Amino acid sequence: MNSDRLSYIIALTHLYETRPRLAREVLAAYPDPQEAWERIVLPGKSESWDRALQETEFVTKHSIGTYYLHDADYPPLLAQCPDAPVLLYTKGNVNMRDGHFVAIVGTRQATERGKMFTHDLVLGLAEQLPNLTIVSGLAYGIDIAAHRAALEAGIPTLIIPGHGLDRIYPSTHRNEAVRALENGGIVTEYMSGSTPEKHHFVARNRIIAGLSECTVVVESRAKGGSLITASMAFDYDRPVFAVPGRIGDETSAGCNDLIRDQRASLLQSPDDLIEAMMWATAKRPVQTQLTGLDRSDDDLAPEELTLLRMIREAENGMLVNDLAEEADIPYSDVITHLMALEMKKRIKSFPGGKFMAV
Repeated sequence: MNSDRLSYIIALTHLYETRPRLAREVLAAYPDPQEAWERIVLPGKSESWDRALQETEFVTKHSIGTYYLHDADYPPLLAQCPDAPVLLYTKGNVNMRDGHFVAIVGTRQATERGKMFTHDLVLGLAEQLPNLTIVSGLAYGIDIAAHRAALEAGIPTLIIPGHGLDRIYPSTHRNEAVRALENGGIVTEYMSGSTPEKHHFVARNRIIAGLSECTVVVESRAKGGSLITASMAFDYDRPVFAVPGRIGDETSAGCNDLIRDQRASLLQSPDDLIEAMMWATAKRPVQTQLTGLDRSDDDLAPEELTLLRMIREAENGMLVNDLAEEADIPYSDVITHLMALEMKKRIKSFPGGKFMAV
């Protein structure tokens, strides 16, 4: 990107640092960053311009990539999000356009079970999916387990920090960050000198969710930070998956709540994710198997049969609330019957609480 144009974009993002939506509105009205800058008369312009010149020099000196929201090379999935950052800074061999992008997040206080599941999930996906990229935040626990598994599998991983590219946080994960630069890299909206503030990490979660086709929460406490990422993905209408845990396990409470509230689909294996996302795989042969329509329904209870027929007749599947209302069956009973139908492989649940026949 031309350095002068970049300076104007950086100056605008700095001027509206606490009001990023306003920066997007200004640039939408005046697509030429220089024109947008020159039309604005606000206190602090000179300070923002000086800061922009410093950052442009930093970007040039350290060969940092930049992606502007209104340019064709901006990551397309993120561009669909209403709160996408105006400018991204990247370091490494970054690809944010081609292939499958999966966000994997979770608690910093991960259990060995959670870290092992993350490892097996990433390796299982990498074995079957061409062009897979793992997206996460480099934090302790599930995040770093996802990055390490991607590095082990030899697939790209994108690190989304809550600070600028002049530091790595936490510093104990520097080795993983450096290795990621060779196959993947680091993506941030923050300028150099930006420190790892709590609100920065909350804001960066929208980049994790926005860059990804789906988000997987492996472990989360009832009020865990990864639930923010899941909520953002849900709001972007991106599929969310959660790994269930035992009732009473604090590190799984958030995941269980997501599944209970139908804001996430239950995930138990790489195959669950691949099938739910309807992704073509490289290694698995296509197998012919009996569908729910081919099997006898003699093993179904009357209410199960009623619900199954309704789901089969609905071209795009049905939601639980609609099933309960149309079948005149109590909501709690509908949930029980749907679980039984899924166990009998007659139906499959999808993100958003929708059920379809298989």
